[in-house]
Amino acid sequence: MNATSQSYQVRVSGSGVAIVLAAATLGLAALILTIERGLTGWSFAITFGVLISVGEMVQFRVDRSRNRAPIATSAALGYAMLRGPEVGVPPDVAQVVAVVTIATIAGLVPRVVAGLRWEVVISARRVLSVAAATAAFSAVIPNDMQWDGTWSHALPLTAAMFLAVLTAGISDALVGAGQATEAFNRPFPAALRDELVVLARIGLGMGISGVLLASCTSLVGLWAPPLIIVPLLLTQFAFRRFASAQRTYRATVRSMARSTEIAGFSSPGQNARTAQLAIAIGNDLGLTPARMEALEYAALLSGVGQLALADPSPGGASLLRNREERQQAAEIGASIIERSGVLDHVAEIVRHSNDPYRQGRANNSDIPVESGIVNIALAYEQLAGEGSGQSAAKAMESIGLGIGAEYDPVVVESLRRVVGRGFRF
Repeated sequence: MNATSQSYQVRVSGSGVAIVLAAATLGLAALILTIERGLTGWSFAITFGVLISVGEMVQFRVDRSRNRAPIATSAALGYAMLRGPEVGVPPDVAQVVAVVTIATIAGLVPRVVAGLRWEVVISARRVLSVAAATAAFSAVIPNDMQWDGTWSHALPLTAAMFLAVLTAGISDALVGAGQATEAFNRPFPAALRDELVVLARIGLGMGISGVLLASCTSLVGLWAPPLIIVPLLLTQFAFRRFASAQRTYRATVRSMARSTEIAGFSSPGQNARTAQLAIAIGNDLGLTPARMEALEYAALLSGVGQLALADPSPGGASLLRNREERQQAAEIGASIIERSGVLDHVAEIVRHSNDPYRQGRANNSDIPVESGIVNIALAYEQLAGEGSGQSAAKAMESIGLGIGAEYDPVVVESLRRVVGRGFRF
């Protein structure tokens, strides 16, 4: 499974179906209760519903892990925490969940019609996390407690708002970690760590925006949402430009990787298959997202140094070259990558990607484990990849003979687990 397909894999996994069904059931139950009790605060429900829908429509992707909809999340959290003189009767838990569910669906429909990327699981997760936040906030703050200018109300309201934001973030992080464990075979602690890092970086900003939306709207009415959302929208457009630059950057790396195939130094698709396996091993070992990205780039570019050799390897099988030639190619490849000025860590991985474990990482902990991953991914691809004629069992047997000498034992065990789970190129 490569990095570009991860988001789609999450949507069709067993946990993804369960999340969507849970959100749909909760939303339907909340809608029925709201219809029975009657909707309070029509103007606030419509305003925040529109904000959530617009946020869903203009969602974007920054880190390749999933789409982000900061405006939708902030608006949903803000609606859940309305308490103030301008609000009157605040929405109850059922009404918040119903409005968020309907607005989310309304925002996704245009993306579906336009053929844009959409992730129903991520949207369903947002509904569930906002429901958890609303329940936490309502459990602490009674309906009659409002912003009235006194510390006796302001302190508990502020504390409850941040409790609600924290509840939403942690509940979503737990669900996301479970998804990553199922879909990508990442260790749960590592997956939870990654989710919490995202929570600290992006979730905190969305949570604070939600607090500002709730408090300002509660005090001054519906003049507040535009004043807070417009700057957030401008920031989102800046992030979208950054995401576009990242996509261009990634496409450039892939183009560089294909140069060895065009020149005949590697077989068609060999670099992509090597990266695919390297990513699977990196997921199994629980590498951080930043290290996973560097690992993928290193695997894609691991053969670029062969362009300086006199002639291509037969069928792209660099294992047929002697040790000196392989290490020379790795050094040349690292030098080429370093000239980009932004891939220094990737260059270091490639530089040591043909070092024998016993003479390399076993005696030098500064050599990144990613080098050992690329080394073994290259070997396995050439032994068991397309056109190799060898089975996975035979390839693992050959690799096993080099454990501790040629290959890092930790990485070999990870490869065994990955192959044992049915990995296929």
